[in-house]
Order: sequence, then C-alpha cells, then structure tokens
Amino acid sequence: MNIEELREYCLAKPFVEETFPFGEDTLVFKVMGKAFLLTSISSRPLQFNVKCNPEKAIELREKHSYVLPGYHMNKQHWNTVVRESNANTKLLKQWIDDSYQLIVDALPKKVREQIKGI
Repeated sequence: MNIEELREYCLAKPFVEETFPFGEDTLVFKVMGKAFLLTSISSRPLQFNVKCNPEKAIELREKHSYVLPGYHMNKQHWNTVVRESNANTKLLKQWIDDSYQLIVDALPKKVREQIKGI
C-alpha cells in the first residue's frame, strides 16, 4: 500500500473527506468532520495514525513491530502504523476500517443511520 492507494481506500468510504488542517504535509481523513486517519504525505516508508480500541491498541503493538503508540496523538486511543515489507495489506485495511467504524459508532444515531443508508 502506498499513499495513493491509502487515499483511494479512505475516500471510497461513505461521507469521507480529506483535509490538511495541520499544514500541507499532514493529510487527514474525516467522516462527518471527525478524524479517523492521519498521515504525512512525505513520510518514507508510509506511516499513518488510526484510532483503535484501547485494549486492542496495546495488543497490536505487542504483536506487530510496525505498530507503535500514536505519534502526536492520545497514545491510549491511537496507533501509528509504519508500512514495512512484512505488513499485510489486508490487516492495514482492517485497521483503517476499524478506525472509521469507531468514529461512525460515536456519531449521533440519526447521522449513523444516514451513513448506513448509503
């Protein structure tokens, strides 16, 4: 997965927008105005932050060398994923999906229903 594939994957989700609220290098993907993924467009290798259930966040860090506490984020709720050669793309997409879903689940019921209706 490279930055373009990451971008396309995120933008394919309902009600997702891309923004640059922290400057021209930090790309943030939001659903209904709430961030679910942040990445530097210039980082090599690709790295991105995703939201995660606190217990699962610790488990993933212990299991995968390329999963770290969220850089510049709440370390309890965010992980930084470094795209290394041994990182499984299917797993990366699952973590992106999980982050997106955590944000959607926290939205008001009316908004969640609107998203599910798509």
